[in-house]
Amino acid sequence: MTGITTGLTSVYAVFADMGEAERIAGTVVEEGLAACANILGPCRSIYRWQGRTERAEEVPALFKTARAEALIARIAALHSYDVPAVMAFAAGAVHPAYRDWVVEATAAQISPASGLDGSA
Repeated sequence: MTGITTGLTSVYAVFADMGEAERIAGTVVEEGLAACANILGPCRSIYRWQGRTERAEEVPALFKTARAEALIARIAALHSYDVPAVMAFAAGAVHPAYRDWVVEATAAQISPASGLDGSA
C-alpha cells in the first residue's frame, strides 16, 4: 500500500459501561467529529487512582477521525470520569478510499450547541 496520510487518527477511549460508550459514540458520530466508532467488549482494567490500586470493568472504543483534538475535547466533555482515558494514535498507511471517507465524514461542521467550532 502506498501513501502515508497525515491528520487521520484513531482515538482510543475507555468508558464506565456500554451505555456511556454507546451514548458518546452516537453523539460524536452525529456531530461529525468521528466517522465511525467501534465499541469493543468489556475489559478488566487495573489502574492507580488517588494513591490506590483500583480494578473495574470498563468498555473501550476506537473512533476514526480527521479531527482528533476536537473529538478528544468532546469525548472528555461528555464523559463521566474526572480524568477520562482518551488518546489519539496517528494512522500510518491507510487505504485511500477509507481515508477519503473518514475525511469527508468528519469535514461537516458540528452544531453550535456543542460549544466547538469544528476545527481540529
